[in-house]
Amino acid sequence: MIMARRLGRALVLGLALATTLPAAATTLPAAATTLPAAAATAAPTSQFHPGGAPDLGGNVTVFDPSMPVGQIQAALDKAYATQVDNEMGTQRYAFLFKPGAYGTATQPLQIKVGYYTEIAGLGASPNDVVINGKIDSYNRCLDGGGTSNCLALVNFWRTVSNLSIDINATGQDGCRASADFWAVSQAASIRRVNVTGGGLSLMDYCTAGPQYASGGFIADSKLPSVTNGSQQQWLIRNSEIAGWSNGVWNQVFSGVVGAPAETAFPNPPYTTLDTTPVSREKSYLFVDSHGKWNVRVPSAQHNSRGVTWANGLTPGRTVPLSDFFVAKPSDPVWLINAELALGKNLLLTPGVYDIAQSIHVFRPDTVILGLGHATLTADRGAIPLDIASVPGVIVAGVTFDAGAQKSPVLLRVGQQHGFGFSSANDPTTLSDVYFRVGGPHVGSADTALEVNSDNVIIDNTWVWRADHGVENLTNTQRWNTNIGRQGAVINGDHVTATGMFVEHFQTYNTVWNGNDGTTIMYQNELPYDPPTQADWMHGSVLGYGGYKVGDKVRTHRLYGAGVYVFNQNNPAIHTANGFEVPTTPGVTLHHIMTVNLAAGTIDHVVDGVGGPADTTKIGQPVFVTDYP
Repeated sequence: MIMARRLGRALVLGLALATTLPAAATTLPAAATTLPAAAATAAPTSQFHPGGAPDLGGNVTVFDPSMPVGQIQAALDKAYATQVDNEMGTQRYAFLFKPGAYGTATQPLQIKVGYYTEIAGLGASPNDVVINGKIDSYNRCLDGGGTSNCLALVNFWRTVSNLSIDINATGQDGCRASADFWAVSQAASIRRVNVTGGGLSLMDYCTAGPQYASGGFIADSKLPSVTNGSQQQWLIRNSEIAGWSNGVWNQVFSGVVGAPAETAFPNPPYTTLDTTPVSREKSYLFVDSHGKWNVRVPSAQHNSRGVTWANGLTPGRTVPLSDFFVAKPSDPVWLINAELALGKNLLLTPGVYDIAQSIHVFRPDTVILGLGHATLTADRGAIPLDIASVPGVIVAGVTFDAGAQKSPVLLRVGQQHGFGFSSANDPTTLSDVYFRVGGPHVGSADTALEVNSDNVIIDNTWVWRADHGVENLTNTQRWNTNIGRQGAVINGDHVTATGMFVEHFQTYNTVWNGNDGTTIMYQNELPYDPPTQADWMHGSVLGYGGYKVGDKVRTHRLYGAGVYVFNQNNPAIHTANGFEVPTTPGVTLHHIMTVNLAAGTIDHVVDGVGGPADTTKIGQPVFVTDYP
């Protein structure tokens, strides 16, 4: 069924298209029978097969350019049939392409990406793997209603990275041939991708005409002209683009060659930073010229723009895969911790890991890399991943799920009290790290993400207390069952977030207590489900802002941010302010807004400034260009 939160958006979003789009409609293929999950196996005695190929488990498929195109296409199509509607399922897949070319002019490879699917090249450079064809994410058609209810508002948890797409739509209909489609919402990234031969559309205008999409993230990519279409908010960071058409609410560009300039904000609603203050690209697998498997760990960059691979190998260090413990979901936590204590890094193969005691990281520069949206689920109230106050730790491509028994936190970076050290030149980095409280099952966590260390980069995170799922709960039941008090709590100094999406928590969605923090692109939806105003009070204050900067903070910068309200459970509920910050010259907010999606009211944008986002202007943002 269509979910309330996404229906609320669909009711109010208008399209601001800068180009004339083809008027065509197609129906996505029906989902096939779900494939069985990979069988649990004991930890292998050797993690490498003869010839140096790693044992990555049954849910990782490695393609070689010598394989017939039809064989590759069939494997990808089979997974997509399983995953196209598998929003809350447990299957996880990674499809990895060794260096070379795939698809031909007459038989292009047409890759459709569903839930919990990773498509990635294994080259040192994105140009080492070339897909002659397309890689698409289409609208999802819900409720079995044909094309009457097709949208991209729930297209989550998928990724494409480290390859080139030479667009060839041979064999597709006229509308599908018009662009490469990446119609997604949160937790769906494009990284290190070079697209040539056509345009890129961030919405699917072929399935039942132009439809809605909500959020996304692109980094370290070189792209043709991009049609934003119906995307409410988007961040593109450290990339090159040939052009960008239109915008809906927040369109943020940071360190992007070819980005549109800020002009008469909010028309258009562009926020453009010439350089990114600090960034670190996501670590990635690659196979070198000798056939050896490695992980490249990019270096941190300061005040940078453009792609990291323009002049050769991305700056950084190479870690052989033999220095990693390659974990399977059946491996016990004690074994993972033992391998980490012996100095290994950690590669999480696709699947769902039940974590009843914390995975502990004590060593600086430890790399934890997940494939295929590997998921750590808290069990018995555990903290799934607990990182010491040390520099340079990498966590990339990992999803964290709350369990039924409340966890104090799902990912803790550094200890809040006690000795710790950090490095601005070697920041701990979280890339494509996602959190869920509820959704696939009942979940409970006091806080999802807690950052206590200094000098941390948060690069594309979706921190989500679920507003829908398979729990079959009413809104009031969800409020009292799926407990998520705070989404992200940032206590460390010099923390930078590039692409931060936090939604539906029961008090403050984001609390930023550290000094010298920076957020570039922030999106929040307040909870839909407070039963009464009394349930949504902070002392005598009406509700909680979607973004709170602590009262003692002296310096903080926020660029391109929105807080949305849809009090579906009780439309009479008010929230005093979308943003709450201390009044001091060092705390600055640039291009912020609130918007009403259909119910409830945000009385002010920030600290009593800005008019109400109420039901007299559904879908019409209330902007504040600069505060103070």
